Amino acid sequence: MAESASLARGPAHWDPQQYQRFSRERSRPFFELLARVPDGEVRAVADLGCGPGNLTYTLLTRWPEAHIWGVDHSPEMLAQAAALPVHPHLRFVQADLAQWRPDVLLDRIIANAALHWVPHHATLLPRLVSFLAPRGVLAVQMPYNCDAPSHRLLAEVVAQEPWRSALGGWTERYFVEAPLWYADTLHALGCTVDLWETTYYHVLMGPDAVLEWMKGTALRPVLSRLDHDRQAQFLEVYREKLRAAYPEGPYGACFPFRRVFFVAQLR
Repeated sequence: MAESASLARGPAHWDPQQYQRFSRERSRPFFELLARVPDGEVRAVADLGCGPGNLTYTLLTRWPEAHIWGVDHSPEMLAQAAALPVHPHLRFVQADLAQWRPDVLLDRIIANAALHWVPHHATLLPRLVSFLAPRGVLAVQMPYNCDAPSHRLLAEVVAQEPWRSALGGWTERYFVEAPLWYADTLHALGCTVDLWETTYYHVLMGPDAVLEWMKGTALRPVLSRLDHDRQAQFLEVYREKLRAAYPEGPYGACFPFRRVFFVAQLR
């Protein structure tokens, strides 16, 4: 998918246009994940957290004989996906990934920037692996940057008044375990595992580019809980902190972003 994943609990309303402002940077991990996914006889594929569906659509070229499901919880994102050209092998489904179950065993499950919104990975991973056909593959990419200034500063502002009260005590939370936990868990589930990390040094262009990036993803649950005036006040405080943490140079703002990847195949 997309980074929003559209799966967070609570009233997060996703903005596909805002999310896609940095589509090149957000798409790159998807294609780097797919490059490590083996081919073979692929008849059924699910893209979990498919977002606006533009990346899901590329899977039709990779596996032209396969039936492909794009799954997302956000009606806003799926409305964008519905505008894509109709294809007989592609279907989009609105569902919570914690509850969705395919009708057939899947040869490939892709989850790009989605599973970090879903809790309880100790039960989620066995559930997803159980959906795989023999020699099936689960391919996952998740942000792994909760200690980055962008997220530490967000948590800092959320904890201040009047935001703490206005947000009802809400705090940002991603559900990502240590990389080796995924290796151990997936091996115990009968998979071979290709696991790696990448830190991207994105150069973002435009005024307050890092804030604009965050408005497409991590800020969505915050902004969805605030009225217009409180949103503006919150963004002004957060904007100043981001400007200090990510100064804009003549080439743009450098935004380091760490991600964890794994490709697990049933033995």
